[in-house]
Amino acid sequence: MPFINVKTNQAVSKAQQETIKAGLGKAIATLPGKSEQWLMVGIEPEHILYHQGTDAPAAMVEVQIHGTAPSSAYSKLTGEISEILNSELAIPKNRIYVSYTGTPDWGWNGSNF
Repeated sequence: MPFINVKTNQAVSKAQQETIKAGLGKAIATLPGKSEQWLMVGIEPEHILYHQGTDAPAAMVEVQIHGTAPSSAYSKLTGEISEILNSELAIPKNRIYVSYTGTPDWGWNGSNF
């Protein structure tokens, strides 16, 4: 039940959205027990976003999961997310933030896990 939300100040074409979604679908497997089968992805292009006082290409990525994962797995996923956004949107890796939130409660299909 992971959710990855990408906010960027860059325009994102439909083709880029598909490539980012597919890349994140593969990358989520770096977290134990997570897969694309349950992944939901949000992409918010042309978001008003400043980093280090400028509106140069940047992204804020929020990863939410049911449960938790080891820090090493989060670190690996950060690397993969950064590579995807750098490759597709030319966002420098030092202008990408990734935050992680885990929760013991996750609702789906009218009830909670």
